[in-house]
Amino acid sequence: MSTIAFIGLGHMGAPMAAHLVSAGHTVRGVDPVPAAREAAAGRGIQVVDTVADALAGADACLTSLPGPGQVREVYGGVGGVFALAASETLLLDTSTVDVGTSRWCHDEADARGLPFVDSPISGGTAGAEAGTLAVMLGGHPDHIERARAVVEPMARAVIACGEATSGIAAKLANNMMLFISVMAMSEGSQLAERLGLDPQVFWQVVDASSGQSWAQRTWYPVPGVVPTAAANHDFDATFSADLARKDCGLAVQAAEATGVNLPAARLALAQLDRLAAEGLGHKDCTLVAKFASPDGTLRGWGGESA
Repeated sequence: MSTIAFIGLGHMGAPMAAHLVSAGHTVRGVDPVPAAREAAAGRGIQVVDTVADALAGADACLTSLPGPGQVREVYGGVGGVFALAASETLLLDTSTVDVGTSRWCHDEADARGLPFVDSPISGGTAGAEAGTLAVMLGGHPDHIERARAVVEPMARAVIACGEATSGIAAKLANNMMLFISVMAMSEGSQLAERLGLDPQVFWQVVDASSGQSWAQRTWYPVPGVVPTAAANHDFDATFSADLARKDCGLAVQAAEATGVNLPAARLALAQLDRLAAEGLGHKDCTLVAKFASPDGTLRGWGGESA
């Protein structure tokens, strides 16, 4: 079995790292948040203080970080991954970043003779806990095959997307589609509510019909219908509006760079922006359902504003 450094032990990183532990790997994890460190230790992860401690003798290093700024700092900063990783250590970034940041990671790794694979994930916290993530890999074919063996314990599907940055490109387009699906699901759920339909029955209709989506099956925004939905817990975040806003914004940014017209994605982003402006960015992204409600109320939501 391998020794794996894991940097970022949050809601996604900790369960992902725990699946690697369960597969028999030694996992040394780093995170600045004490609560995250404590929770990770309870999952069998060897929590260490520095990136250098995690990387010592590591066969692979995975990063799971909030956004592009953190990725550039963790990889390129003083005492960062690029400065400390051994030439044989495989580097995999599972974070959702812009294509430019992923390209920078590949270029900087290449300049140092380090193998790097962009390795973004899809499936949310539920998928991370269940070990059923989809992992999208971009990079040199030989590096991708090494990466596949590393990530398989935490994944339902591992997909080689192509050369450098193809994994993150696939992730951005996929998440953009998710947020549009969330908007459609939200509007449909609220129309069904106002038409007096039983929510469980309507969900069954959609699940067997053309309105079906991953969002509808996993995040349906009416309490008591889908066990994994944030609606059952006052819309506490499984995928926060702030993170969704970041991801959707990166997709819109990519569209601007390529000349693609994304009117639906821009509308989804505008609704996520509106949640953030109302002080609700920390709540679940499916809280956008309240914008479909005639009076802004939503079953399952207590109505807090901050």
